[in-house]
Amino acid sequence: MRNPDWHLTRITTHLDFMAEGLRCGDLRLKWSNAEMPLGYWPIPAAVCVRGEGPTLLLAGGTHGDEFEGPTALMRLLARLPELRFQGRLILFPALNAPAVARSSRVSPLDGANLNRAFPGDANGQPTAMIAHLVESVVLPVCDAAIDFHSGGKASVFADSVLATRCEDRTLHEANLALAHAFAGPRIWVLGAQNDDRSFNAAAKRRGVPMIATELSGGGGVDPASVNLAHDGILRCMRHLRMIDLAPLPVHTPRLLEIASADHTLYAPCQGLFLPSFGPGEEVTAHAPAGTLYPLFEPERPPVALAFPASGVVLARINRGFVERGEMLATIATPYREANG
Repeated sequence: MRNPDWHLTRITTHLDFMAEGLRCGDLRLKWSNAEMPLGYWPIPAAVCVRGEGPTLLLAGGTHGDEFEGPTALMRLLARLPELRFQGRLILFPALNAPAVARSSRVSPLDGANLNRAFPGDANGQPTAMIAHLVESVVLPVCDAAIDFHSGGKASVFADSVLATRCEDRTLHEANLALAHAFAGPRIWVLGAQNDDRSFNAAAKRRGVPMIATELSGGGGVDPASVNLAHDGILRCMRHLRMIDLAPLPVHTPRLLEIASADHTLYAPCQGLFLPSFGPGEEVTAHAPAGTLYPLFEPERPPVALAFPASGVVLARINRGFVERGEMLATIATPYREANG
């Protein structure tokens, strides 16, 4: 168990990451603007150490309008004084705290998307500073990590666990093992379509086994997804030999991937979208996906839309009025191990 190298970052904290017990406090993001000229922007954090064992990083609020993960982490935090385990838990329930406070996908401080900001920059703008903290300071002292996402205001996902495909076979198998341990209904294997500026890509560069989630969404808090996230954490702790619990009920997950960038349905024009499907549904290529009504061009006929591929709907847009180019549906197909 190692202490993070705090000298590498401008973000500071009074939290002790090594001492036995539970401590809660702030990571202090120093960024001067009109709202906060001389203070700091607080990022809530908790560290719990119970003897020797693995270090598990749990992060939520990477996008500020995704609330299932942060809720599950706060629920776990409330249990920590009595929870018996071995090792260290690091919790960032609102990693992009300025964005969470505004229920915004991106940071109000610089307009940047944290999950497209890795590896970050210690001397950059706020979002780059947070990304650098995670990749260069915190991940190097971790044995595993989970980053909780959901659909946010814009979309709704079929509950899924995301595991990164890696050239390093040992890390690849560790990612899949952690995903299986979480025991969600679907495992989405990230391959060529994954963005190398993401949290998952940061963990891959650091050689840290890691999974992410996409749990429901819509800008609210889905109780079933929160339960899945909370229990999934305990299952992963059991997998890492941090905790000795009776086995929890599990799903047999389906392994899926987005095999092509062309397996996403985009809006061909601006208008009102009336879908004919929901997240998690099985669909067939060229079957009807819904209708787009050009609201501000009432003389135009409705546009009939069809699915670009057969498979499972991983995500569906949650907006009524859509812009040209918006994602309406993302289709996943069975994961092919031969590509691993």
